[in-house]
Amino acid sequence: MPAVPEVLFVCVHNAGRSQMAAALLQHHAHGAVAVRSAGSEPAETINPAVREVMAEIGIDLTHEVPTRLTTDAVEASDVVITMGCGDACPVFPGKRYLDWALTDPAGRPVDEVRPIRDDIDRRVRALLAELVPQVDARTR
Repeated sequence: MPAVPEVLFVCVHNAGRSQMAAALLQHHAHGAVAVRSAGSEPAETINPAVREVMAEIGIDLTHEVPTRLTTDAVEASDVVITMGCGDACPVFPGKRYLDWALTDPAGRPVDEVRPIRDDIDRRVRALLAELVPQVDARTR
């Protein structure tokens, strides 16, 4: 793994799960990991319930914009994580590919999005502990 590992979170619309995962990893990693997120069919904006549950824990997604998945983004990443949404990524040798089976927050109320956020947070912290063991991700 390079000095600063690069992680790409992928979800079809890049408006919910992948945005939460990227923001949480960025928050916990304190610059020790380069983080991106993208989608094969990006939405125009971030899911409002996702923005709200992230704001509850002090992470502001108001300036984030869904981004189109590119081959270059996959190629530049060390770890590529799909969010259980059936998105397909180009496969390059030497990359680590994971699929996190997560509930889609689209159309769900805030009370149902919080547990999704918390599940992603647990997974992100475990990933960070693997990638950069010296970073303490126990606190928000």
